[in-house]
Amino acid sequence: MSKETFKIFVKKNPRLIKYIKNGDMTWQKFYEMYDLYGEDTNVWKEYLDDKTNDEKNNKEATSLGLADFLTWLKTVNLDSLQEGIGSIQRVLGVVQDLTNKDTKKEETYKPRPLYKHFED
Repeated sequence: MSKETFKIFVKKNPRLIKYIKNGDMTWQKFYEMYDLYGEDTNVWKEYLDDKTNDEKNNKEATSLGLADFLTWLKTVNLDSLQEGIGSIQRVLGVVQDLTNKDTKKEETYKPRPLYKHFED
């Protein structure tokens, strides 16, 4: 068995990559298994027949997602959340006051008549 045939085998079976990313296996171990046993053996059954396990994990993930969200919601400190919202409201209020003052200054400005001097 050559390296090129192993590369082709990996391209046909991209599920092997997740075992490498998880740290469960290494490319060296996979290559040694491929070199010793070839493609068509029960050795690969453990790594390649995860369709049913993936479907189960997806179903569990969706059902656990709601439970995890509810658990997270219970751990949220409402006082700190309220303080955060209050501080955001204060900042927005300050920004709004600054923008309103600029428009008021423009409205209250009246130019001095041309025929009057400073203290006339």
